[in-house]
Amino acid sequence: MADLELEPRRNETRRSPGHPAGTADPFTPHPAKGWGLPLAVLIAGMFMSILDTSIVNVAMTSIRKDFGASTESVQWISTAYSLTEGVVVPASAWLGARFGLKRVYIWSLVLFTVASALCALAGGLGSLIFFRILQAIPGGVIPVTCQTILYRIVPRNRLGAAMGMYGVGVVVAPAIGPTLGGYLIEHFDWRAIFYVNMPIGILGTIAAVAVLSKFPTDRGRPFDLAGFACIAGALFALLLALEEGSSWGWTSYPVLILFAVAVNLLALFVVVELQVDHPLLNLRVFRHWPFVNSLVLVAGMMIGLFAVMFYIPVFLQSVQGLSALDAGLVLLPQGMVMAVLMPVAGQLYDRFGARWLAVAGLTLTGTGILMLSDISVGVPRGEVVLGTVVMAAGLGLGMMPVMTGGLSALPNAFTDVGSAISTLTQRVSSALGLAVLTAIVTADRAQLWADRSGLLAGSGADINPRVAQLQQQGDPGLIQLWQQLSNQVQTQAYGNAFAIAGTVTLAAVAFAFLLRSGRPAAGADKPMAH
Repeated sequence: MADLELEPRRNETRRSPGHPAGTADPFTPHPAKGWGLPLAVLIAGMFMSILDTSIVNVAMTSIRKDFGASTESVQWISTAYSLTEGVVVPASAWLGARFGLKRVYIWSLVLFTVASALCALAGGLGSLIFFRILQAIPGGVIPVTCQTILYRIVPRNRLGAAMGMYGVGVVVAPAIGPTLGGYLIEHFDWRAIFYVNMPIGILGTIAAVAVLSKFPTDRGRPFDLAGFACIAGALFALLLALEEGSSWGWTSYPVLILFAVAVNLLALFVVVELQVDHPLLNLRVFRHWPFVNSLVLVAGMMIGLFAVMFYIPVFLQSVQGLSALDAGLVLLPQGMVMAVLMPVAGQLYDRFGARWLAVAGLTLTGTGILMLSDISVGVPRGEVVLGTVVMAAGLGLGMMPVMTGGLSALPNAFTDVGSAISTLTQRVSSALGLAVLTAIVTADRAQLWADRSGLLAGSGADINPRVAQLQQQGDPGLIQLWQQLSNQVQTQAYGNAFAIAGTVTLAAVAFAFLLRSGRPAAGADKPMAH
């Protein structure tokens, strides 16, 4: 465990006091050789941290019954994790630069594993939420650290292949989360979804200590406390408003105040970051259009992915009556498709660049989501599988080339900042997109209920014969009618949401044509690991 101690000073690269973060680094960059095994270690950690964002959702019902809590209270298991993760991500780049990427990654794995064990041992809802907050702290650091290390050890002309394999953790983990979670809950109990992290975390920590190389540190880089306070407060307010908007009301005073606080703190953050010598997140990274364009495309794909990942399991369980495991099995083929196509897309990126892979990927993603907009109460499972597989094929082809093309266009000194902003974009866009779609679904459902109710008069001259017949059966007949109408209204509202998400994704194809095409440069320009 010697690697956990402070790194020798010969491994440090100090900037001069006047050398601001995010500018050209005097260190001569050379990529590390033999990056395959270290990449596998990074994928394991990334997979574990991302998996927990989706696997917990299928356990909410079991946890609520076990602790005798309300649905609103149990939802804070997920909300607290998302809020904490959003606050931690901006500081991840500084932590890696200040204490060393290897050390930060190893300790993040250790803390995540310990917090997972504590979650599994929780004796009540309050303690579980607290332990989830502890779990989210390393959970927010791991993705940024992994991506930064990847860009340090992989030659530029092999980034596509590396990111293709790395993408298994980014996209496949949330895709198979419902399947794995459903299996564990059905055959064990909800605590198993946290225990499953322990062997991965222990083996991943041992492998990271043995395999990962050390990296130069910047021990003289001060922490931008003012910038962190602004961005942390802004993200907390924004994510809380998005998480609770549907239950508190989008026009309620708490939600409006949270949005106002988020906007003002973001504006103040921009002012602070442009003035300080050592910004927490160097906003000058947004001067690079290929990177900004990739953020737009990633946001579009994340909105579509999380819309399907959220609404399809709910539809399968609440409308079609499937168990958590059966619903997860319906979604399993899409995870398998992404696992197969992402490494292939990485190889293609190294040969042809990002443009045409992104165009094809976004087109397939949008088409698959639009196919799901035609769902009905009795839709065959095969049609649901087909729509999700087409969407998954698009994500498998397009996601990693888009991310790789954007980050590889940045100078070396911006890699850590770019990784942090990319991770933030994924989190915020998925939360924002899902919140907007949920608001639309809620409004559609209310309108559809009103429309259907107007056609089902239960008395008077315009009485509906079917309603009259069910009324004669008493309460069971009316309950049956209510359940049928509820399923139809809910299904149609979900279909409308998929139509919007699919249209947004297809609209992003126009930005995909602006990506660079052709074989990426083969220059070896990543910092050397020691």
